[in-house]
Amino acid sequence: MPAPVHLYSYDYVPETREPLEWADLPTVDLSQLDTDEGKRAQAEILIGALRTKGFFYVRGYAIAQERVDAQLAIGQRFYELPLEEKLKLTPDLENGDYNGYRPAGRRIIDEKTGLRDQVEVFNMPKFLPAFAHKHANYPSVIADHLDEIEQFARDLHTHILDPLFDLTSLALGLPEHYLRSLHQYSNVSEDHLRYMKYSRYTDGEGPALWSGGHTDLGTYTLLARQPVAALQIQDHATGKWAWVKPQDGTFTVNACDALSFLTGGYIRSTIHRVHAPPRDQAHVDRLGLLYFARPRNDLVLATIRDGVVAGGVLEGRRNVFEENGQKVPTMQEWVVAKQKWQQRAGYTKPETILPGFEERYYP
Repeated sequence: MPAPVHLYSYDYVPETREPLEWADLPTVDLSQLDTDEGKRAQAEILIGALRTKGFFYVRGYAIAQERVDAQLAIGQRFYELPLEEKLKLTPDLENGDYNGYRPAGRRIIDEKTGLRDQVEVFNMPKFLPAFAHKHANYPSVIADHLDEIEQFARDLHTHILDPLFDLTSLALGLPEHYLRSLHQYSNVSEDHLRYMKYSRYTDGEGPALWSGGHTDLGTYTLLARQPVAALQIQDHATGKWAWVKPQDGTFTVNACDALSFLTGGYIRSTIHRVHAPPRDQAHVDRLGLLYFARPRNDLVLATIRDGVVAGGVLEGRRNVFEENGQKVPTMQEWVVAKQKWQQRAGYTKPETILPGFEERYYP
């Protein structure tokens, strides 16, 4: 395994001392899966979290914190590159391509004032032959550490996502490796590792929301611990917003669109947003390290029927496309449709992005 890179140390800012309303999120412990009893217990925690909150923490995985810190250091160094160097990596955003660099300022977040976002995104797809061209022309800060980045991405999949897919399958009454089989790393899919930077606004200039309420496209999103408080989730039951508190030695996980479609809405894609940080953190930028998991591109996102137990939680369920009598998209079709909408320059309005599905941001 490659040794962690030391470009320089990555310094975490102190956590906020502001009295925020924190979400009460459960924790799934992957170190407790050695027995069938342990698997059942963690599967119950997971499905309870998904059904009530849509977010949870995960711990007990075989990835050292210094490797997470190294990825954040690489991400920070990447964003220090001159803008003209980063722009060389910009894909065809308007047509749904997102692997590469997306500059800040494309999105208008306040239609009245014309205020634009200050969010930069750099996505790296799976390290497979199908995506080799995407990895070919990186700047040295990425290219010199690509083996380490690849191993980190693969280990997130092996040590966190695969166990979560198994627990989810068990909780749904499916064969244990059902969801894992749809997400094999060798599959051509739209998984990607992301470095994401929210730059601070000057005093009095910034909006209350840096990113409006939205859902993610795939099955699960992993977010490394981020001490700058900004992530908020909308409670499934009450609709109220609460802050997500950083927890040492964890990733924060949320359920996404594809998982909702595959379960006929039994698991809901969770609405979340990025709020301006509290006063004692308003002076710092927010750097994120994320991994987005998605099933294979050719998978039709119909409600799961194979292996469903009679009388089980998925029996008789239908997703929004099936309810509306519309063609159910493949994962790739869903990604392209939603990314075209999300990445359009200007102010993003509600829109029917596929027959039977209207997409929008939530206040």
